[in-house]
Amino acid sequence: MITEPAPGLVTAATGPNSTVLSVRGLTVDYLTDGAPVRACDDVSFTLRRGEILGVAGESGSGKSTLITALTRLQRPPAVTTEGSIEFHSRDGSVDLVSLSASELRALRWTSLAIVLQSAMDALNPVMRIGAQFVDVLRSHDKGLGRKDAWARASELLGMVGISADRVRSYPHELSGGMRQRASIALALACGPELVVMDEPTTAVDVVMQRQILAQVLRLRRELGFSVVFVTHDLSLLLELADRIAIMYAGRIVEIDTAHSLYANPRHPYTRGLRDSFPPLRSPLRRLSGIPGSPPDLRNPPAGCAFHPRCPDRFEGCDQERPLLVDGVACRLHQSGENRA
Repeated sequence: MITEPAPGLVTAATGPNSTVLSVRGLTVDYLTDGAPVRACDDVSFTLRRGEILGVAGESGSGKSTLITALTRLQRPPAVTTEGSIEFHSRDGSVDLVSLSASELRALRWTSLAIVLQSAMDALNPVMRIGAQFVDVLRSHDKGLGRKDAWARASELLGMVGISADRVRSYPHELSGGMRQRASIALALACGPELVVMDEPTTAVDVVMQRQILAQVLRLRRELGFSVVFVTHDLSLLLELADRIAIMYAGRIVEIDTAHSLYANPRHPYTRGLRDSFPPLRSPLRRLSGIPGSPPDLRNPPAGCAFHPRCPDRFEGCDQERPLLVDGVACRLHQSGENRA
């Protein structure tokens, strides 16, 4: 269900030092026996401190490739072939693309953390929950004693609404929602400035989903970290995110505030995504999905990748690929373009 986002509820930091992440021309290829498959193509955006940036799109749009590239967790055959990921931490700026494995280890958890989609797979099934927190805490703070680390683990679980006595439980002894909240607490253990969340509410019911989102918003307000929140569910991002980037065929086709995307989506694909969800409060109407399927990235169509499915396509859309200009990559909104 879509509820209209309330503008002005969330504010990000402003000023000369407000940017925490600056991505420019990020391109990721999957190297195969044949031609490389381009899963992220010239992706650019900035993320401000304290901001939640949502990333939405269908399966195969490049969302997961993007976040593994941002966190430098990608594995062969995925390779970042172009672009930069400038991370502006408390200690200075660095291009994550150029860092070695040891340099990345120093940044992870303390500056950059990730919450994975499946908490049962992300948490070690044969270690107690608290022991996993202790490992993270003591790895990044050599002076922290074991007793104090266990106490801190209990505090972190309490921060996400899990009873402190659960610190000695194994992951299988927790519900799905508790495991997901424990993963969020684990990501926040060392006070990171940026947290990347990969569909953290997919495997839980809508009631628990609401509780988890409320926890994310509360913790973001209290701790001030920035979030890149990836999901296929645009209706969820309209309630959660400050800005939303819409991905299609490996590219960002529109990026704007949540309120603007809801009220006035400019790209036909964004409009189709919005209209695929029933509004919570509005007159009864027939829903319409987006016809067709996403393109095969091994053989993408010429011109605009969305043109085979686009209800507004016109002459030249199958030949010219529009660039992202003023937050939208569509010839309908580029000066000098006219429908045939």
